[in-house]
Amino acid sequence: MSDKEDLSLNAVRAFVQIAREHSVTRAAESLGITQSSASRHLAVLEEYLGAKLVQRRGRSTQLTDFGRLFADAVSEPLETILFTANRMRRGDRKEPNRLIVRTSLSTFSYSLLIPNLQYFSKELGGVTVDIVTSLSAPVATDNFDVLLTRDLALTQASDRWDIHDEQLVCVGAPKFVAGRSLASLRTTPLITVTSRPDIIPIWTRALGLKTSDILFGARYDHHYLALPAVATGQSLLVTPQILVADLIAQGLLDVLPGSRVNSGRQYHAYALDRSHNPDLARAFCRWITRLCRKAGAMDGTNGNAE
Repeated sequence: MSDKEDLSLNAVRAFVQIAREHSVTRAAESLGITQSSASRHLAVLEEYLGAKLVQRRGRSTQLTDFGRLFADAVSEPLETILFTANRMRRGDRKEPNRLIVRTSLSTFSYSLLIPNLQYFSKELGGVTVDIVTSLSAPVATDNFDVLLTRDLALTQASDRWDIHDEQLVCVGAPKFVAGRSLASLRTTPLITVTSRPDIIPIWTRALGLKTSDILFGARYDHHYLALPAVATGQSLLVTPQILVADLIAQGLLDVLPGSRVNSGRQYHAYALDRSHNPDLARAFCRWITRLCRKAGAMDGTNGNAE
């Protein structure tokens, strides 16, 4: 880090919590971030100051003499800054709190995120959430506070939540699925989604199936286009379970027996350090993690945090 770069307030906040907890792990838990994020904040601050702040003794994290002096100097002013900023944000802002969420997961947003945003807004006192979709890798000049993604890399300073471990299921209309098994794939059309060409290979490999075991049907660009087709038609669809959890719970779709597998893919939420409202961004990431767990449990599966 060069001398010209600004000091990260999030890094100072993470260090102060580490100093209080005498543990990077416990500090991360209390801040609602990952342990790796807390360690990264600590490393950034140590690089900025040019001195070690902590030393590890067994499982305990102890402050160095320099670290103790720095913690004593910044702890109280930091609390004042956070309290004042939070009070003024809630009481004096004329515009409502606003959060920009960027995502590469369009069907996830359509089927799960957007229908539930009203609950997040109510929980946080009327927050307005803007949703922007893009498959392009974000750059530093892009304007957003939170990134939801499965496959995009983020190099900007941020805290990361692993909100969901993706599971794949084969679904169809309940009357169409009734009495069918995996053997039916030879004679039952299977919809393909071109935006996720990895799904069918992952799914067939996990189940020990071959391409010759499948009768391929219509093609759709995205899952949000394929879902109405499979719910009302005479075909099946392999899809992430989280995208159809609500439709399964409503009885509009059913899962083909024995078709559930783990894809090995994971959804992530990133709260950017440069967000205009980082506390709100982190609150959103914690909320979306809970929402994914709930959706994962809708049809009897365990929704793991991503």
